[in-house]
Amino acid sequence: MTVGVGTQTPQQALASLSDMTHDVAAIGVGEFEQRISQAQQLMQQQGIEAIYINAGTNLYYFTGTRWYASERMVGAIIPACGELEYIAPAFELDTLQGYMAVKGKVNTWQEDESPFQLFADMLANKGINAGKVGIDEASAFFIFDGIRSANDQLNYVNAKSITAGCRMIKSPAELALLQRAKDMTLAVHIAAASILREGISTKEVEDFIHQAHIKVGAPAGSYFCIVLFGEDTAYPHGVKSPKTLDLNDTVLIDTGCQLGSYNSDITRTYVFGEPSERQRELWNLEQQAQLAAFAAATIGATCASVDKAAREVIVNAGFGPGYDVPGLPHRTGHGIGLDIHEWPYLVLNDHTQLAAGMCFSNEPMLCVPGEFGVRHEDHFYMTESGAVWFTQPAKSIDDPFGLS
Repeated sequence: MTVGVGTQTPQQALASLSDMTHDVAAIGVGEFEQRISQAQQLMQQQGIEAIYINAGTNLYYFTGTRWYASERMVGAIIPACGELEYIAPAFELDTLQGYMAVKGKVNTWQEDESPFQLFADMLANKGINAGKVGIDEASAFFIFDGIRSANDQLNYVNAKSITAGCRMIKSPAELALLQRAKDMTLAVHIAAASILREGISTKEVEDFIHQAHIKVGAPAGSYFCIVLFGEDTAYPHGVKSPKTLDLNDTVLIDTGCQLGSYNSDITRTYVFGEPSERQRELWNLEQQAQLAAFAAATIGATCASVDKAAREVIVNAGFGPGYDVPGLPHRTGHGIGLDIHEWPYLVLNDHTQLAAGMCFSNEPMLCVPGEFGVRHEDHFYMTESGAVWFTQPAKSIDDPFGLS
């Protein structure tokens, strides 16, 4: 039996876990203010008069204000010069002010009034009557359409160059939150492997992983969870009717949590039982691809070159070509932070150059429909001297967690 697999009851495994968040530091107001200042510097460099940031992760990133996007416009204007201002329904004023980290004037609209006209008036009051205004790339179309209809004299552009330009470079405080979230999920992975038994369902494992994430200090439990056995592991995001666990099945578990709104996302693949030569061959090939991607991640290299390095390993072994299956059908990795998938991406058409502070998943999954799949997913961050793992890759197919 694979080391660490099928050794405990769920009760014993949960008892082995403890809260890992006692010394975690939240992002402070000073850092939110620095992010606004950085955004304003980028706007001035790019000739953008202001940007609109919508409720969601962009609003939180720049203001510390937690608010979820809905059918009502809630957000903020960050001008290239001057103070930011919020926009929200009048009946949400007191609630919004309670959530603010960075304080600012709140411009409100009644239910029978147009928030888009109010937005246009806010810009006019700041002397913005011409030029480029960036719109949060995550905004719903109705918001963009309403803004544009209320004032078609402005040149509305994608604010991604500002939002992503700031967010894809993580601060030490962000890296610390990401590191701890990943440490927590790796501990959960070890515990989850220990409870496996013949006949267990994916739902039972998912429920355990949720409780385990709570036990290690993630208040909301699992942010997501994918558990797959046998042939089902060949399909990256699962199947409609997942099978129960049989002896010698490949096991793929992909899960994560949030800590201070920052995400973990780790996948482990191993065998419940004794690996066959085919399982061993493909497990090792997948790890070679993952390590090739890591080796290619150097300062100044492009995201595309990292994807290419991993993909070449798999194609040279007779899979693919390109994104065809059997082979590697998706990008090698994605950025991670407040969103579990964010810019930039390790994919052949992303030519962003790697810079210190960028964070990525590294998961060049090998999918062989009709047989099984293997995904090793760990994350790394860039430093001036190169890439550094958040979590170490799996040790071997026989001892994936390095327990022996």
